[in-house]
Amino acid sequence: MTTFPAGGPLPVLAPSGQLDEDTLAPLEREIEAAVTRHGGLILDASDITFSDSVFLQLVVATHQRARLHIAAPPTAMRRIFSITGADMVLRIHPTLESALAACAQSPPLAEA
Repeated sequence: MTTFPAGGPLPVLAPSGQLDEDTLAPLEREIEAAVTRHGGLILDASDITFSDSVFLQLVVATHQRARLHIAAPPTAMRRIFSITGADMVLRIHPTLESALAACAQSPPLAEA
């Protein structure tokens, strides 16, 4: 699930399928590892077919303590981000390429 783009400062996690209370544990472990090792990650959300409030809670908590970029969220996820106001604070990008570009241009949290 984790990839490291050439020259990219952060790893890319690309989960797929349904992310809810019953299926979220592996992603939580990968996020924790990425945050511990790299200070953040890019979450490629393009293949997520369903996410619930537990996933939203994980995303917001990760954003609060690490450098998080979300790439290509599906329409339903963008709607949840909008309804909850999370889209006002999260770094959301329409494509993985735009997330990679933005991540490469922004300094790590320690330097901000």
